[in-house]
Amino acid sequence: MNQNQTPLYTGIKQHAEKNPTQFHIPGHKQGKGMDREFAEFIGENALSIDLINIEPLDDLHHPHGMIKHAQDLAAEAFGADYTFFSVQGTSGAIMTMVMSVCQPGDKIIVPRNVHKSVTSAIIFSGATPIFIHPELDDRLGISHGITPEAVQKACQAHPDAKALLVINPTYFGVSADLKQVVNIAHTFDMPVLVDEAHGVHIHFHERLPASAMQAGADLAATSVHKLGGALTQSSVLNLKEGLVSHERVQAILSMLTTTSTSYLLLASLDTARRQLAVQGRELLDHSLMLADYARSKINKLAPLYCPGNELLGSDATFDYDPTKLIVSVKSLGLSGYDVEVWLRERYKIEVELSDLYNILCIITPGDREQDVQLLLKALQELVSENKPSLIHKQITVQVPEIPSLALSPRDAFYAATEVVPFNESVGKISAEFIMVYPPGIPIFIPGEIITAENIDYIRENVAAGLPVQGPEDDSLKTLHVIKEHRAFR
Repeated sequence: MNQNQTPLYTGIKQHAEKNPTQFHIPGHKQGKGMDREFAEFIGENALSIDLINIEPLDDLHHPHGMIKHAQDLAAEAFGADYTFFSVQGTSGAIMTMVMSVCQPGDKIIVPRNVHKSVTSAIIFSGATPIFIHPELDDRLGISHGITPEAVQKACQAHPDAKALLVINPTYFGVSADLKQVVNIAHTFDMPVLVDEAHGVHIHFHERLPASAMQAGADLAATSVHKLGGALTQSSVLNLKEGLVSHERVQAILSMLTTTSTSYLLLASLDTARRQLAVQGRELLDHSLMLADYARSKINKLAPLYCPGNELLGSDATFDYDPTKLIVSVKSLGLSGYDVEVWLRERYKIEVELSDLYNILCIITPGDREQDVQLLLKALQELVSENKPSLIHKQITVQVPEIPSLALSPRDAFYAATEVVPFNESVGKISAEFIMVYPPGIPIFIPGEIITAENIDYIRENVAAGLPVQGPEDDSLKTLHVIKEHRAFR
């Protein structure tokens, strides 16, 4: 196929150029019926292609024309049998993956640190999660992926599970040996679903980790908007057919997708695919060069530390994405949150993420050398303003054992609840999510039995100043639990 083509973008633009008289939605009619200040800011071109699924423009729910052609081009570019465009973000694609393979009562093997969209899909589908703990990094205070050994044990213990879900790469750019993980799951005839939200670009450069499709996974939800040049909320769902049917995936995706699909988002997917397929390697060469340069300079700003190849070596750290700059600030006497605010206020620099010990900066084809130089200048000033400690600070990252699941997350979500004092919640069934950062792994989720170990762990981390996320009562004086029905006397 000719990857220089953009059938969807070109078709939409040609339709707009005909300047048809529109008696259909959207009601702003190419911006003429819109607030003038906003319309002028957005611009005539964008507003002219803010259209709906009229017949000439195909229909994302039943693609047969320009959308189908665009999706076929994307499938070839990503090495998939089928590619589905998602205007519901990668969250919608992830929910589609899970709901395409799981029915009420089915088991699905997932990492404990999954995105909330996975938990939402488990609730919607009525599935029962079988959790695997990710590997923890005591130097950086973050979690990595799951190991092939843990996958083997989980599959052997639960051969009836309907799927294995994997995060590849992680938010921080680290991946396990995905090919080995896929091979293990496939020996159990278990499809592998990949949360590839942070890895759209890895398919297009040999220095980057193997993509889900290259590793032989069955489904991959991939954020094109995060690192691939599309507009925010634009993602794809890639499928290798065999263990999962494309008809089933299309049906579920259609259930979860708005009927008023945005052609701005769809067009951006079409053109982002073209750029990745035609120029991706060249663009990523430049991104990698900038990232390598930044990493080497940051590591000369002691005590800041930006890990590289030394990240690798464990079963969960098989490969990594160098365009993710993890900057450890723990020896500065500042938290990552402090550094994020400092960079914003002093240099108008916004980072991708901060936690207690790190900031994360991402380098993409949208960055230029002057952007990297500004970051380096800011970090140099940050170091000079603070008295660094050259003593290596070891972090102990621990998580309690995964609690027993008394109710499926779906049953717990719909069950009647009550509020109890935090100290009296032991032995009750949680109706809330609670997690501690770092490492961002749930302590318990709806349906799990609260243990004394859970409560002690949360108390210890609160005392240490770590943020706790999830509970309605952020003071942690009370918790929502499943209401107990007491016997009549």
